[in-house]
Amino acid sequence: MRGKLGRLIASPRSLTASTHLIPMPSRPGLLLALLLQGLLALCAATAAVASDAAHRVEIASLPQQDGQPLALRGYWFPAASSAEARARPAVLLLHGCGGALGRQADRLSERMQSYRALLNQEGWHVLVLDSLSPRGERELCTQRIGSRQVTMRERRRDTLGALQWLAARPEVDPARIALLGWSNGGSTVLASTAADHEEVKAAPLKPRAAVAFYPGCEAELKRGYRAQAPLLMLLGAADDWTAAAPCEALAAHSRGQAGGATVQFQTYAGAYHGFDAAAPVRLRREVPNGVNPGAGVHVGGNAEAWAASREAMLGFLREQLK
Repeated sequence: MRGKLGRLIASPRSLTASTHLIPMPSRPGLLLALLLQGLLALCAATAAVASDAAHRVEIASLPQQDGQPLALRGYWFPAASSAEARARPAVLLLHGCGGALGRQADRLSERMQSYRALLNQEGWHVLVLDSLSPRGERELCTQRIGSRQVTMRERRRDTLGALQWLAARPEVDPARIALLGWSNGGSTVLASTAADHEEVKAAPLKPRAAVAFYPGCEAELKRGYRAQAPLLMLLGAADDWTAAAPCEALAAHSRGQAGGATVQFQTYAGAYHGFDAAAPVRLRREVPNGVNPGAGVHVGGNAEAWAASREAMLGFLREQLK
């Protein structure tokens, strides 16, 4: 079904400092009061800027093939009001095959930055997980699925390790952690919430909710996916990279799964892969996977689907994390 047009969320404006001349008071007491007032204002401004800055952290994955955990790179964005005593919800962001970083090394992609800011505005902590850079990979999009060194097994173990890292933080409410992923990261959401998978069953922490933008659903559909947590999938009807139909079938199949959580989806007419962006639709011939292998895939934004999917995502997470 098609979501109603919602509002687009603009990128947060950067803070700029301004100075002006202040006449000096004649009384020492008044001078001290003004100095204290200025110091408090400076501290408040610094805190506001700090909320937009990532804390780079190291996160241990679950043990890999050699039996040892891998030190992953994470970007931690605590909620601006995290100084409060009460623990708050957190959202774990899982990147697609293009990775967490943009064109500039060690700088998050526009998508990661935009969603991070949006979720922080809700008062939720955000952790962006980088599964590629620690493995010496820049991207997976141009690699055939069967030849990739970073598979769903690695990404699932990374996700489960990151969930444990979040749950151990005192400012995070471990009962209110959500997963949010795109494309390959959306598939990771499914792999990490497949209730019948041995590693998922053994995990000490279960996410409260999960959202997947245009995931690949064929593998989990074949395995008889049963959701461990309430899941929302946001799909493009015109997607020729990760088609909507298998995800819609997965949702229908889940309705008959005893003990499984609810699986919902919204499919947006005319929307291609990566519809939640401003970039125009283009054909990526270098991508070997997709609905028609070898023919390339279409990727690009759809303003209506972008706005509606953000509103659907926020509504779902607000309900689940309240």
